[in-house]
Amino acid sequence: MNTILRWLTDYGLGVVFFNVWAEQLGLPVPAYPVLVVTGALSVEGRYSAVALLGAAVSACLLADLVWYAAGRRYGSRVLRTVCRISMSPDSCVRQTESLFERWGIWSMLVAKFIPGFATIATVLCGRMRLPLAAFIMVDLVGATLYAGLGIALGVLFHEAVDDVIAVFADLGRIGLVLLLLALALFIIVKWAQRHRLIRALRTARITVSELELLIRQGSAPAIVDVRSAGSRERDGTIPGALPWSVTAALDSAPDLPRDAQVVVYCACPNEASAAKVAQQLQRAGFTNVRPLHGGIDAWIAAGLPIERPPAAAVA
Repeated sequence: MNTILRWLTDYGLGVVFFNVWAEQLGLPVPAYPVLVVTGALSVEGRYSAVALLGAAVSACLLADLVWYAAGRRYGSRVLRTVCRISMSPDSCVRQTESLFERWGIWSMLVAKFIPGFATIATVLCGRMRLPLAAFIMVDLVGATLYAGLGIALGVLFHEAVDDVIAVFADLGRIGLVLLLLALALFIIVKWAQRHRLIRALRTARITVSELELLIRQGSAPAIVDVRSAGSRERDGTIPGALPWSVTAALDSAPDLPRDAQVVVYCACPNEASAAKVAQQLQRAGFTNVRPLHGGIDAWIAAGLPIERPPAAAVA
């Protein structure tokens, strides 16, 4: 434990840079504890709080430019990969696009404060080909707010942080073990949440081939599209699909018999948004609701027809 404290004391700027950079790339290494601790150490003159802020903001910008470039070059493929490996079950393209439709590039000001949002939002900026200069400007402000708050908390509560550091220093190796256990527990809980969602989905999903067979046999279920309006306009929809929002109130559920067969789809790996809507519809009284395995991407990959919504409907 004393070794870690010496690293923070002697190489705090480097530790902050690489910790924040790794977190913004998507690795499960929370940066806020380090920002708070180094902020408290800056009060003792170990290093400048301004230099700390510069290191953290630079790390954010460097990582975000990597994701921006990847989104600009590879588009939806990068989004699907990010969603698939993310440990947060809520980090889905659907929720991120909804915030983008509402706030546009300004959502980047708060993106880093929302778990699972920042990486996907950055990729979306690249995929939507937002001007690089505008992206850098807004991202710099957002990164400054994110890192500045953590450092400011350390500065304001430096006495309390010093007390905590002293306790861990007295514990020696036991303190280091406790920190490693806390990090391991954080990762385990995140992965458990994600795998619990995936297991629940696998027991209820319907495949594209099964849905296409039902349609050909004349017993097509009600199909609900929970993607954003922008996604429906860009990629098209399954013919006859009804648009519905993840955030819609239950009393706005489709006007269908509660025992009707309903298939819900989105554009998220593991059908995260479709699963949420399926649960909402079940709470509204629907008894036979299934997410579509692979969503719209699997439907298009199978070479099946799509239709474009009218401009007025998209608006």
